[in-house]
Amino acid sequence: MPHFPMDSPDSVRSLPARRSVLGAMAATAASPALLGLSSPASAATAAPVAQPRALPGGGDLGPNVIVFDPSTSGIQAKLDEVFRQQESAQFGTGRYALLFKPGTYNGLNAQLGFYTSIAGLGLSPDDTAINGDVTVDAGWFNGNATQNFWRSAENLALTPVSGTNRWAVAQAAPFRRMHVRGGLNLAPTGYGWASGGYIADSRIDGSVGPYSQQQWYTRDSSVGGWANAVWNMVFSGVQGAPAQSFPNPPYTTLDTTPVSREKPFLYLNGGEYRVFLPERRTNARGTTWGSGTPRGTSLPLTQFYVARPGVTAATLNAALTQGLHLLLTPGIYHLDQPIQVDRAGTVVLGLGYATLIPDNGVTALRTADVDGVRLAGFLIDAGPVNSSTLLEVGPTGASASHSANPTTVQDVFIRIGGAGAGKATTSMVINSRHTIIDHTWVWRADHGTGVGWETNRADYGIRVNGDDVLATGLFVEHFNKYDVQWYGQRGRTIFFQNEKAYDAPNQAAIQNGNVRGYAAYKVADSVTTHEGWGLGSYCYYNVDPTIVQHNGFAAPNTPGVKFHDLLVVSLGGQGQYEHVVNETGAPTSGTSTVPSTVVSYP
Repeated sequence: MPHFPMDSPDSVRSLPARRSVLGAMAATAASPALLGLSSPASAATAAPVAQPRALPGGGDLGPNVIVFDPSTSGIQAKLDEVFRQQESAQFGTGRYALLFKPGTYNGLNAQLGFYTSIAGLGLSPDDTAINGDVTVDAGWFNGNATQNFWRSAENLALTPVSGTNRWAVAQAAPFRRMHVRGGLNLAPTGYGWASGGYIADSRIDGSVGPYSQQQWYTRDSSVGGWANAVWNMVFSGVQGAPAQSFPNPPYTTLDTTPVSREKPFLYLNGGEYRVFLPERRTNARGTTWGSGTPRGTSLPLTQFYVARPGVTAATLNAALTQGLHLLLTPGIYHLDQPIQVDRAGTVVLGLGYATLIPDNGVTALRTADVDGVRLAGFLIDAGPVNSSTLLEVGPTGASASHSANPTTVQDVFIRIGGAGAGKATTSMVINSRHTIIDHTWVWRADHGTGVGWETNRADYGIRVNGDDVLATGLFVEHFNKYDVQWYGQRGRTIFFQNEKAYDAPNQAAIQNGNVRGYAAYKVADSVTTHEGWGLGSYCYYNVDPTIVQHNGFAAPNTPGVKFHDLLVVSLGGQGQYEHVVNETGAPTSGTSTVPSTVVSYP
């Protein structure tokens, strides 16, 4: 993740040290849920064959889902207890979801650490009002917010005590369906380094101050103002967004988002838990809930298998075969076979950064080429045995149209290394047409344990084979070869943030035939139509600062392949780019960390 100097409100800061290795560990999660067996009577055989019992839907959400209502005593003490455990547990095993029933809560400050999600349980954010704050700051890391990963806030209305809520996050930290009755500050105390981030379906009545944030993407929201920009601020469908002005200031503004469908969410209907499924929108602008109840459908929790850590992949697949959806409660799930989603309309929803770890080189999750699958809210952590893929949406050769009811991949994050050695050849493969990738961070770790050029080898981040795929909020970093490869026709990306792998040992290690380095974002030569807005790639070759990267973006030179508002940055002069896209764009040079930009290509 970028963690380098940029303009703060009052100074230009010097290059910090490389990220430290953190290893705080928390308590492991619960025991397995076992598949029961029965023995029906049979006159035909002396030894009846055992048959699996039907798995139950619904049930308790487990010990790491903590539910509050306005009459709950000791709310602040419980929030503080979870934060103390999770504040610096970057690669720990603790996972928590903090859920607030509809009502009004006074005087709270919910500080969020790693793997902690906070959410309201109303249909609208305004159903759950906190007169107080939901805070992310960076005191644990000496005021540097570039490692504030893996936490989220959803579906709450906040009235900040000071008038402004602080949300100083980096990657994999979505801010969804939030109403801030005041301003929002995206920088840490002291305006230290920051590298985020993502807002969707939210209303900020006051101004958003990104300050030291290097890049940010805001989608289908409303803001009272936007204070400044560093490198790459992108807006689509945002009421109150600044006008298009890239590169000075570097605002990329689309009036609408071509297609969007908000993330599923858990809510209470009276005393019954349900999962709301927002409807698909085209040419979307503003929030889904501004006029009251959002549009969509809902499912009772009884139609979900409520999974606990320790459950087997076979049981998860039995639940899916039975016709249930999956709700993954917070914790870590080891998989000895892929979760296989074959039924149209299936929902796989994680709470509290539920984490899937594929063992023995399997793929964590696969879907069939069917309509309307919704994958949301979980982390996939590569295992020590190389997986050829970690997530596959649709089988190879998938060709059915899903334009009316696409699959969505939302807040699904992938990590290779960091918590331990992990390997995967290609992290995410999108084969199904019309898939929407709405906010992902696919990360080959640059710090933590199990990190090294070959130790956490991962050649490719995302490969898109399907046609008509849309990515909104694409963060992909540090892969040994291409970070993104796009083979499908008519693909679109709104916002891309990338760093090339820090740890390349020398120029030869990244040589791509006659080309110096693998582009961060490669559109295949066979593609005739593709478009991208607000795309950035950074290099920091600190092992060998003499490495030259030919370009950040590579694509066929044809009128149907278009890019808007591209940039490349050499962080402190540790390696350099020769061009921005293909042979176009000035080289980076020196140690000044100044972007080289291309406004329009071709």
